[in-house]
Amino acid sequence: MRFGPIALGEAEGAILAHATSVGDVRLRKSRRLTSDDVAALRAAGLTEVIAAVLDPDDVAEDEAALRVATALAFTGIAPKPPATGRVNLHAEVAGVFTVDRALIDAINRVDPAVTIATVPDHAAVEAGQMVATVKIIPFAVPGRVLAALELLAQGRPAFDVHPFAARRVGLIQTVLPTLKPSVMDKTARVTAARLARSGSHIIGEERVAHREEALEPAIAAMAAQSDMLLIFGASAMCDPNDVIPAAIRAAGGEVLAAGMPVDPGNLLVLGRLGGKPVLGAPGCARSPKENGFDWVLDRLMAGLDVTADEIAGMGVGGLLMEIPTRPEPRERPTPTAQATVYAVVLAAGRSSRMGGPNKLLALFHGEPLVRRVAEGALATEVAGVTVVTGHQAERVRAALDGLGVTFTTNPDFVTGLASSLKAGIAALPDEAAGALILLADMPEIEAGDLDRLIDAFRRSGGRAIVRATHEGKRGNPVILPRAVFAEVARIEGDTGARHVIEAGVAEVLDVELGRSASLDVDTPDAMEDAGGVLQG
Repeated sequence: MRFGPIALGEAEGAILAHATSVGDVRLRKSRRLTSDDVAALRAAGLTEVIAAVLDPDDVAEDEAALRVATALAFTGIAPKPPATGRVNLHAEVAGVFTVDRALIDAINRVDPAVTIATVPDHAAVEAGQMVATVKIIPFAVPGRVLAALELLAQGRPAFDVHPFAARRVGLIQTVLPTLKPSVMDKTARVTAARLARSGSHIIGEERVAHREEALEPAIAAMAAQSDMLLIFGASAMCDPNDVIPAAIRAAGGEVLAAGMPVDPGNLLVLGRLGGKPVLGAPGCARSPKENGFDWVLDRLMAGLDVTADEIAGMGVGGLLMEIPTRPEPRERPTPTAQATVYAVVLAAGRSSRMGGPNKLLALFHGEPLVRRVAEGALATEVAGVTVVTGHQAERVRAALDGLGVTFTTNPDFVTGLASSLKAGIAALPDEAAGALILLADMPEIEAGDLDRLIDAFRRSGGRAIVRATHEGKRGNPVILPRAVFAEVARIEGDTGARHVIEAGVAEVLDVELGRSASLDVDTPDAMEDAGGVLQG
């Protein structure tokens, strides 16, 4: 493939590298130039374009991505149609994802033009979730590279989603005078929610004294009628011969591991009785937060064997305290539809990287970008929309003429995003339980996306920070609950709400929105690629 400046006389059939406007016509990136395109470019005074000319052996990016995806062997996963040199692969069922890392690494080393990315090995995934993506970097790949990859992938599965299977689970909790019944009641509720993601349920619960002789018959009886047994000790396991592991052995079972290199989750006990798993839960499993217990439980629910050697190998990556949680059962207040959310549209920025034009006034299908964003907010379940203005405030307000929005001015807009965020929060009424923070330069955010964020906020009882993500990476918009408004008042500079979100002052719920959560238009090229037309 030849890439670079191509004379128009040689450009027919070439692939355009960058979006180009010719009068009122916009030729998009990746377009194969026709004779009419070349004529229009020449009429506009151009003599060359940046483009790619394929060699006879080259395979175009979409076909190449599809060939790579087709060469991979997998189960429980379905590929999507190729687009822009990418094939995304999604889980067909909820379960646990496993991957042959050596194979994926080997494929990624063949040629940097072909890449495969996946979620982590043994990640719990939901049906419909993206678990892997094949991306072709250039516009085409030599056929010999694809042939080498296809040969490499033959005869071995690349990755799989092992589906969760519903199981009948017995629950035993041991009792000491210091353990409140309310704690055990909460433990049962949290455990039932954990099991629900696999369709499993608790068939019965026993509460017995925290003594080996009391626990042993309860284990034997409960194991006889269940597929799996979970034991919560009133006191944490502190020795391989402590009450829970000793009782498992006394009941005729074996203890495979007493302890694991995952924190939280260190004090887990893994055993087996009559071919059935028996788990002694660490104390942290009384909480719905992710811990080592989840790692083992999810694998067992997906029919994967868990050995002492595998547990010993969980230490790298096993420090979970700073890892954002994946979707999981959480102890939440009763969901409420009354959590009132107001939208705050941040539209005060100077568009400094645009070199002059105000990006918020760029036209998308004939409509100013800021108006497009405000209309999207108005079409949601928010109780009202406040627009923060600053730079070219009168022009921004004029672009929003006729919309039912309120305005607040940020006189300190030159100091950065924080001042606009504080101005918007300060303008909200007392009834606002949450603020939906919208950046006015995100053209692909739709009303349906915003309503998903609002729904998650309400299901949290109006207490959680809700953040949009793109392929697991943080993005925008976000909803901030009233409980963190005081923290917002203390931020400075151009950081926005990120430091508030990451400070741990409230639970953070991530909602996957896809590309729209990360697409903003900060530069002329980004604006052009997104389909916007800057105005003077």
